Amino acid sequence: MTNTDKLGGRFTFPGTSLTVHRMGYGAMQLAGPHVWGPPRDPEAAAAVLREAISIGIDHFDTSEAYGPHVTNQLIRATLHPYPRNVVIVSKLGGRRGADKSWLPALSPAEIRSDLQDNLRHLGLDALDVVNLRMMSMTPTEGPLDKELAVLIELKREGLIRHIGLSNVTARQVEQAQALTEIVCVQNHYNLAHRGDDALIDALAKQGIAYVPFFPLGGFTPLQSSTLSEVANDLDATPMQVALAWLLHRAPNILLIPGTSSVAHLRENVAAASLVLPAKSIAALDGIAR
Repeated sequence: MTNTDKLGGRFTFPGTSLTVHRMGYGAMQLAGPHVWGPPRDPEAAAAVLREAISIGIDHFDTSEAYGPHVTNQLIRATLHPYPRNVVIVSKLGGRRGADKSWLPALSPAEIRSDLQDNLRHLGLDALDVVNLRMMSMTPTEGPLDKELAVLIELKREGLIRHIGLSNVTARQVEQAQALTEIVCVQNHYNLAHRGDDALIDALAKQGIAYVPFFPLGGFTPLQSSTLSEVANDLDATPMQVALAWLLHRAPNILLIPGTSSVAHLRENVAAASLVLPAKSIAALDGIAR
């Protein structure tokens, strides 16, 4: 029997019936090198997804841009029909260029086409949560009402159940909330990259999920002597400590660390059971200062 307490507890997206464990899974690394093309070992990639379900993970984050299309097709081939408790979150607003670049795709036609691709490749009639993904390298102030209006219309049509935002500023979150209910925000945040501290606290007060991407540093893994020292003291890996710190940071933080390895998946999940002493938390909090 799965001990679900080892997945960081549970969180319900505001205004919804969607409840997930705080330790989820991000599918980006299931694609080939540079998030392009098929995985080197398709069976190993499928094994990761099966293991995630076996462990009790019920929050899967994906995108049509991963591959492109590869991860969604693999998720469907491996997990469909999905267990009733599984929540699949995807992103709209980006596409891949032929040179493997990441490009904005935020026109109404592009957003609608992206959604239809998600539904077809995942084998779904509607997506549980869709994040409007703004595609600048860092969050940049500016209106998003036109793009958001398309998602609102798709929600009215029953193709999207709930709406989130990704790569946005605090002001843009407020602007979006004036137009529709926002259930989650997915931004770049980790132990060393803490520009969203105030936003996380504000969302926590509203019960809105904050889902950090690159929780372990992304393409450049976190490196810190303090992190290594704390990990050594706790007989854990630095990455486990970094994930445990995020779960401690705020109750509305949901984790979606990605991996293409079953062993690494188990290692990530074990981080949810790691207890950080007050002394360790103080040391880790000081990394970004």
